[in-house]
Amino acid sequence: MNSGLVSVIIPCYNQAGFMEETIQSVLKSTYPSIEIILINDGSTDDTEAVGKRLADKHNQIFYYSQLNSGPSVARNFGIETSRGEYILPLDSDDIISSDYIAEAVKAFEADAEVKVVYCEAEKFGNEKGEWKLKPFSLQALAVDNMIFVTALFKKDDWRKAGGYAHEMLSVGEDWEFWISMLKNGGKVVKLPLIGFYYRIRSNSRRKGITADKKREMIDFVNGKHKEFIYEQLNGPLRYQRTHSRKYNKFLRFFGLLEN
Repeated sequence: MNSGLVSVIIPCYNQAGFMEETIQSVLKSTYPSIEIILINDGSTDDTEAVGKRLADKHNQIFYYSQLNSGPSVARNFGIETSRGEYILPLDSDDIISSDYIAEAVKAFEADAEVKVVYCEAEKFGNEKGEWKLKPFSLQALAVDNMIFVTALFKKDDWRKAGGYAHEMLSVGEDWEFWISMLKNGGKVVKLPLIGFYYRIRSNSRRKGITADKKREMIDFVNGKHKEFIYEQLNGPLRYQRTHSRKYNKFLRFFGLLEN
């Protein structure tokens, strides 16, 4: 592991048309010590040609290919392969600002208890404007995610958290990962700068989340993180997530909820 090195992990799945813009945003970073790990997750478009061309052109870019296995598997593979002290996941159609990584590393260096650093964000593409996210707290994290995937963390903390859950192939893997990382302590810093730009497309993965997938996600989180969820919500996370704590309190009052 190289001290101070930031490994940017980019899973790529059929987004060859956006990859170069994404990678160029990383190469423009003011932080000097960066490597970029590209993982082609079984794409059927020109991802391989684009990835290999960029890796041949830039000595800090490394290209890998795997059978289509989903973003959790791809990110875990990329992180395991990486050499950096710090990790920044980035989807292959999004972009970052030139100062994001440098400011995030400063936050880690200023406080050893920091586990996650993220920033303000904007949407672009089919939607434009500020991406309004709820303030972070453990209780809020037990209900929903407010830290997008493109946040920095230490590789050692990724390993301690057990990585991204391979079982979560289609939705919520970043949320569950933050719970795994933060439920036992650690500080979260949100930088007061717009450092992340989230591309909205007509076929964006978030738009394809069905009610059944959401239920599967909630069931998985309730099962894997029961102690944390019960501690924060006084009972399980409900399918109507916003009212989970109030509903659990009501059931406990009438003796209708067991531990």
